[in-house]
Amino acid sequence: EMAQAALGAAGLHFDELNKLRVLEPAAAQQTAQLREECRAFLDKIVEFQKIVGSLIELVDQLAKAAESEKMKAIGARNLLKSIAKQREAQEQQLQALIAEKKMQLERYRIEYETLCKIEADQNEFIDQFIFQK
Repeated sequence: EMAQAALGAAGLHFDELNKLRVLEPAAAQQTAQLREECRAFLDKIVEFQKIVGSLIELVDQLAKAAESEKMKAIGARNLLKSIAKQREAQEQQLQALIAEKKMQLERYRIEYETLCKIEADQNEFIDQFIFQK
């Protein structure tokens, strides 16, 4: 006891296996317990980093997929716009063609009426010529 007290005063202690130690057994036990808790904490931090890493990867994949779909939608919208413009241009061409054909029809109608009048005049002339003989 006295030797233990003298050693304790010098900062030396015996552990449960009667080995000479600089730390007193309670402090050594607390240190070992703290070391285990730190290891467990580090393991949890590593696991947390893995989870966060996979979450970030997933979010990146979703962002890329969303960007890709957005580009497809923009492409489809642009295609629809160009198709609508083409249809508009076709419609204008057809309207111009219809107007041109209507004018042509009117010219033909006038020409026909003129020819009918000429034919009537000629028939009348022929009739008068025949009756004069």
